[in-house]
Amino acid sequence: MRLKDRVAVITGAGSGIGRATAISLARRGCHLALADINQEGLLETAKQVTALGVKASCHRLDVASRDAVRALPGEVHTTHGHIDLLINNAGVALGGTFEQVSEADFDWLMDINFHGVVRMTRAFLPYLHASDEARIVNLSSLYGLVSPAGQAAYSASKFAVRGFSNALRHELEGSNVGVTVVHPGGVATSIARNARVPADVPEDEVRRRKALAEKLLRMPPEKAGEVIVRGIERRKARVLVGTDAKIVALLERIAPVHYWKLLKKGIRE
Repeated sequence: MRLKDRVAVITGAGSGIGRATAISLARRGCHLALADINQEGLLETAKQVTALGVKASCHRLDVASRDAVRALPGEVHTTHGHIDLLINNAGVALGGTFEQVSEADFDWLMDINFHGVVRMTRAFLPYLHASDEARIVNLSSLYGLVSPAGQAAYSASKFAVRGFSNALRHELEGSNVGVTVVHPGGVATSIARNARVPADVPEDEVRRRKALAEKLLRMPPEKAGEVIVRGIERRKARVLVGTDAKIVALLERIAPVHYWKLLKKGIRE
């Protein structure tokens, strides 16, 4: 897919993988509609991508807001004239076992990580159909391939993104709109540090879990963004980001029930 002079909408563009993906697209001459709940982060991303010679618009957005999502496509189309790519990257994390996580927190995470993807796709799909070639890119996770203990809510949301993306790809087969699902492994973003944690989880346990997460998050976001954009260029249905994601995907296929015994041993080491 040729990306020069295309227009891409990216949620969660104010930091991390979203910003890195925006920069990789900008290097290829792709114009950008940047969306994030963090206005300061948005402005910084816009500064970096416009320095590369592309047009960028900033849209403060909470993907959990139906009204805000519904209004966004018209704003982007008015500014840019057409829309070719939708990259659903915005997401949050939530620590704790299923019994520790409240119903309200579980619903909060699902509303952003999964329902936000569905809302954005529903809102933008008519505009994508108007392009000569378009693509929806949905960010799942390593935890959309396997389901570790202590990640019931997050893993559920990312498996849902994976299933939705795969079904949507089959439904859109033969149309001008392709679908890519992305499974990043350990990318060094702030998602673990900013994770919501249930109030009754002991503080030392929180520190231990976050330290472990930081240890596993090693790939620079810039590298992840480049892998994602190369996957878009190649019209790939699935993009595994990082050696860890590739190994875990293979392990899950070999031992779909018992992989957790092997992963636990690796994590302890």
